[in-house]
Amino acid sequence: MKFVFEATGLTKRFEQTIALDQIDLKIRRQSIVGLLGRNGSGKTTLLRHLMGLYLPTEGQVSTLGKAADRLDHDELVQIGFVPQEIQLLDWMTVGQHLRYVSSFYPEWDRDRQKRLLNELELEPSAVVGALSSGNLQKLAIILAVCHHPQLLVLDEPVSDLDPIVRARLLEFLLELLREDQATILVSSHVLRDVEKIVDWVICLDRGRVITDTALDDLKERYAEWLITSHNGDLPSQFSETFVLEQDVSGREARLLVDHSQSAREDFGATHRVDIHCRPLNLEEMFPLLVKEPTA
Repeated sequence: MKFVFEATGLTKRFEQTIALDQIDLKIRRQSIVGLLGRNGSGKTTLLRHLMGLYLPTEGQVSTLGKAADRLDHDELVQIGFVPQEIQLLDWMTVGQHLRYVSSFYPEWDRDRQKRLLNELELEPSAVVGALSSGNLQKLAIILAVCHHPQLLVLDEPVSDLDPIVRARLLEFLLELLREDQATILVSSHVLRDVEKIVDWVICLDRGRVITDTALDDLKERYAEWLITSHNGDLPSQFSETFVLEQDVSGREARLLVDHSQSAREDFGATHRVDIHCRPLNLEEMFPLLVKEPTA
């Protein structure tokens, strides 16, 4: 099985609202994929289709090689899921909740559980209903990974965690990929953290896939150019189509570009300028992907 998730013509409507619009998508095995998009872009709706929690209005969806609406025990035990809105049994302690959930998984890894409780500083005697939002996220993550899932789906998993804990979690996710040869799909607005671990980026906007590519390819495409003229003032505006945003002042300018190496060389020769090129990080690229002006 080459892909853990495939969607063809996936459309989802809620009355008059189109949440997903004719999506064609494949997620490759043993990859870490960042699912990006503004609020309301369709990310959580897509993840719910992957889990078989939503059925498409139109189109086809398969997960782990099986139609998502027919997932049974054999497939579901291979999936770990951390939802955006975490709902657990409030009256249990952390330890009781772990024992309860682990009873459904013969392959539950108690050594991994013990290690994560220690590294994430989560006390087994704590009552679930009294946990902070950050500690609730920690528990949900432990519940999702201790059965060695082949597909781990994380919907905003680090939003309430402090930077130290986020760093520990990201390091663990990379270990998880190596140990279990898992596929990890993470949806998050914390783009600086996402960039540290993902190798593939999918970006949704208004229910459509607008980016589906390797992170390295994005880094080669988008850049900031700081340019200086050799011959007097620069034009007030550059007309090249690959110039996405520009701030020109006299003999200097700052450009955000979607470019190739040849475009850079031609631009320098045409305008007789020096170009200092800086790759953009994922947080800087995001407004360009969704066609929103950068700050």
